[in-house]
Amino acid sequence: MKILVCISKTPDTTAKIAFTDNNTKFAPDGVQWIINPYDEWYALVRAIELKEKDASTAIHLVTVGAADAEPIIRKALALGGDEAIRVNADSHDSFYIASQIAEVAKQGGYDLVFTGKETIDYNGSSIGGMVAELLDLPYVSLATKFELNGITATITREIEGGEEVCEVSLPVAVSCQKGMAEARIPNMRGIMAARTKPLKVVEPVAVDALTSVVSFELPPAKAGVKLVSPDTPEELVRLLHEEAKVI
Repeated sequence: MKILVCISKTPDTTAKIAFTDNNTKFAPDGVQWIINPYDEWYALVRAIELKEKDASTAIHLVTVGAADAEPIIRKALALGGDEAIRVNADSHDSFYIASQIAEVAKQGGYDLVFTGKETIDYNGSSIGGMVAELLDLPYVSLATKFELNGITATITREIEGGEEVCEVSLPVAVSCQKGMAEARIPNMRGIMAARTKPLKVVEPVAVDALTSVVSFELPPAKAGVKLVSPDTPEELVRLLHEEAKVI
């Protein structure tokens, strides 16, 4: 079985966010970059668990990004990926990225395509569905459990107010979220092995981006907190009536 895991480079959640060029570009200076957690903790680790049950399984990684994405690719290889493909393009358009991933998937003949449910920077949650459509594959989103019996996958996904259990024959594309697997860290053996694992760089196919960034905007600064003495409850009542805002 061949599994393709889509990974993305995102800023660490503790990074201080700023923008340049009249708020049209993200300022990368001083930012710590990581593998998107949904891709790493759930999609990649679940793929690794499947390989641990079937040693013949091959796990390939794909990312769309410039050369500065290679350190996070190497980390994913250290965790347990067998080889990686980097599409040499830098774009924030979901359709463009999905098209590049789909092209890689077409060439590789994969049985499973795993993505994280979204990236923690743009929170678009659109790549998985687009990849599935471009590949004409069934798609199950927001998966919390994935079990495989031969070529039949049983997938539990989160829905409003509960869970839904689906059965689907491979090949299939799945977006993964919390519950799919437990996060792991690379061990020394994996880190050493990752240095020599194949990392292939391919040029992007010609695709027109459908969206472009007009501007970014930071959320408003948090307002100050007013403290009211427990001896003056009438002041609290006044503030609630006159100044409090319902959000």
